[in-house]
Amino acid sequence: MTDRTESRSHRQSPVHTHPGDVPLLTALSALADPVRIQLVRDLASHPDWTLSCSNFDVPVGRAAKSHHFSVLRDAGLVEQRDQGPKRLNRLRREEFDARFPGLLDLALRTDDAD
Repeated sequence: MTDRTESRSHRQSPVHTHPGDVPLLTALSALADPVRIQLVRDLASHPDWTLSCSNFDVPVGRAAKSHHFSVLRDAGLVEQRDQGPKRLNRLRREEFDARFPGLLDLALRTDDAD
């Protein structure tokens, strides 16, 4: 099930896929990309709704970063909401863990070579 977050911005509100509707291969694919795994790790290390898209230091341009966030939303990993000119983010850890127990913990481990 997807839903659209209400927004008062000029841009279209993001569409979110509930983790319960995400196939395993979609989740694995979203977590397989080095940029996306860095975004997820950064979100995991901060409180919900404290990081805007511009706060992430990843080696891609703005359009590519937007694409990566879209993939993460489609995989049920990230929820976004607009607050003024900023798009704030949260990791949907509880919901994702309910669907794929242990998968996010494995992805967040940094003791393995990436």
